[in-house]
Amino acid sequence: MSAASTPTDALPSNPRSADSIESWWGEYDVVVVGFGVAGGAAAIEAQRAGASTLILERATRGGGATALSEGTVYFGGGTRVQKAAGFDDSLENMLAHVKGAAGPTADPEKVQLYCENSLNHFEFFESCGVEFKDTYYDHKVIFPPTDDCLIYSGNEQAHPFSEEATPIPRGHKPKKEGSAGGYIIEQMIQTFEAEGGTIQNESRVQTLIQDETGRVVGVLALIEGEARAIRANRGVILTTGGFIMNRDMVERFAPDLAKCRFPIGSEGCDGSGIRMGMGVGGNAINMNEGLMTTPFFPPASHIKGLLVSTRGQRFINEDCYHGRVTDAIMKKADGKAYLIVDDALYDEEGMLARYKMAAVEETIEELEASLGIPESHLAHTFEAYNRSAEKGEDPIFNKASKYVTPLNNPPFAALDLAVDESIWAVFTLGGLETKASGEVLSVDGEIVGGLYAAGRASAGLTRSGSHYASGMSIGGSSFFGRMAGKNAAKSA
Repeated sequence: MSAASTPTDALPSNPRSADSIESWWGEYDVVVVGFGVAGGAAAIEAQRAGASTLILERATRGGGATALSEGTVYFGGGTRVQKAAGFDDSLENMLAHVKGAAGPTADPEKVQLYCENSLNHFEFFESCGVEFKDTYYDHKVIFPPTDDCLIYSGNEQAHPFSEEATPIPRGHKPKKEGSAGGYIIEQMIQTFEAEGGTIQNESRVQTLIQDETGRVVGVLALIEGEARAIRANRGVILTTGGFIMNRDMVERFAPDLAKCRFPIGSEGCDGSGIRMGMGVGGNAINMNEGLMTTPFFPPASHIKGLLVSTRGQRFINEDCYHGRVTDAIMKKADGKAYLIVDDALYDEEGMLARYKMAAVEETIEELEASLGIPESHLAHTFEAYNRSAEKGEDPIFNKASKYVTPLNNPPFAALDLAVDESIWAVFTLGGLETKASGEVLSVDGEIVGGLYAAGRASAGLTRSGSHYASGMSIGGSSFFGRMAGKNAAKSA
């Protein structure tokens, strides 16, 4: 797409000049745009630091993408829950894993700070009334369906991550059956109001306001049908979410993500905050990255199957986090793959997502023919795998031994995991470039005065779908939201 044909919804949003504002509808020390977990954390910390704080939320009540999530938060280094469940974690071990899990383009300072302050961050959630049960859920799941807390939420146990750090579970889900994202937000709403903060719901921020020096000094918001200028004496914090709901931006910046049919996010994840930040000189980075996921497990038995391309070849160890597997399908198999299971492994009742049955046959050779895979390719893959699996080994892709078993119980089924034939959910991981303090940076690396960002409006802690772990979005968004809130509150 050429620059000339770029849709307006994908372009930066021009700011307003402070000189053009005739009157201010309200004046606060800190204005937070968006009440998801990043906005809630930012506002709570700013209010606790003594700054008068306003949250502008476009919906009727806060929530954002967090309220739609399972609510897992990534903590480590020896939390109370980890110790109670018998896991001996340390800062060094957590850091060794998170360096890889955050992705190859991650900010080392953010990774270091996040790990060093993980125990304090756990205490922050508890200070907001979020409860965690001292229990471990010992099953391979996306999140515990019970009110249990601790799980392996990423690639900790999978090659090559298991060689880089001792595998330890760090996904902490609050004490609530089923999804808990909405519970986290409700606790933050109650906490912020108890601290004396102000929430203005049903307010759509349209653009930022700059003074003659270029500093961001407020926002222009549509409230009750009227454009209202609101002054922010110490800073504006953008926590508006990513851009997965903005089709123009996704197609322009992340064409692979545009192939996925099930966006994960709230209505507010339309890139508006990113565009506003770009409009005042903020640099948007990592915009091509996102998390793509097709939940082929649970059931855990399906991990023992073989994931193959349309040429009948394996390309990744199947015990990886579902996001890493999905990323590999897109990038190594052109978005098309089959999960091959035998009769002993297939578990229709336990499936989280329903997949089209591409073929069912009594022999691998017949399955190969039905799928249109070149002759002998799939048969050779199975022969080589089964030969090693008899010894509990997977020497080519290093799948963990507990998931390695020969597939020799016909019939054999091929589940279609192709991006255009199955459930592929997706969200973005790109946004405004920020310092660990939350301050937005320009293309030249200069601080954009008065402007902060956190959550998916920024390029935060984790920047790679192929390395991602559940809990890092809520964990990173809330942690760097807190940093933004604290620093904005003490700004001159």
